[in-house]
Amino acid sequence: MAALARELDVAIALAMAAGVEVARIQRGGELGVEMKPGDEPVTIADQLASEMIVAGITDAFPADRLISEELVPATGALGSSRLWLIDPIDGTKDFIRGEDGYSVMIGLVIDARPVLGVVHMPAQDRTYWGTPDGAWVRVGDTVTSLAVSKVASAAEARLVASKSHRGADIDRVKTALGIAEEQNVASVGVKLCMIAAGVRDLYVNPSAKTKVWDTCAPEAILERAGGRLSDVFGTPINYTHELRHVRGLVASNGHIHEEVVGKLGPLFQHLAR
Repeated sequence: MAALARELDVAIALAMAAGVEVARIQRGGELGVEMKPGDEPVTIADQLASEMIVAGITDAFPADRLISEELVPATGALGSSRLWLIDPIDGTKDFIRGEDGYSVMIGLVIDARPVLGVVHMPAQDRTYWGTPDGAWVRVGDTVTSLAVSKVASAAEARLVASKSHRGADIDRVKTALGIAEEQNVASVGVKLCMIAAGVRDLYVNPSAKTKVWDTCAPEAILERAGGRLSDVFGTPINYTHELRHVRGLVASNGHIHEEVVGKLGPLFQHLAR
């Protein structure tokens, strides 16, 4: 039997069901936008998707703990042996603009490591997933296995960067690595999945704003496709004691990872702690 088969079936079904509802709300235009602490927008679609996914996981796996971006984390949830991390809409600003680069993300951490991830793009009918058995993408009715690129030099990397939060630090990154090519995408999860699919090679985010629900699902996919995610100093992402990734993020095809973190670490010493 495939590893985590039931967990994967549940996660894909919930992500797709939530995707139907958020796409419907986006088309209708009544988004009910409010601002959360940190000046981040939230819509009624974020809240509905969260409710749907939380209820579905709780029903299917009542003994598991979970954290959703749209809920106050329960005491002791972070660091649980089995922990679901949910981002109901990753790329909310893109969603609000009526664009299609957002995603619904569901990830499962077991013993501190992401082992299952689903990243569903409702507007594109595209679903990425990863388990210990591998990583795949489904577009329409076609399923394809994922594998990172063979690019072996940072200067040759095709960078994918933020669409809504791009800062001047990305120009410093490009200069330090000798990178010319850049594409801007809203969802963190989609960025990592593009690297997993071999169409991009590198993502760097030197801010301290991303959270565990931004990276859990896509890290499970990226790792099984041969890629790697760490902080800007090369340390693996920790899913046991902090919600926020305070030392930034670097995702790559794996082949260029050591070169990238070796060159970027000195640029972002203010993140070291």
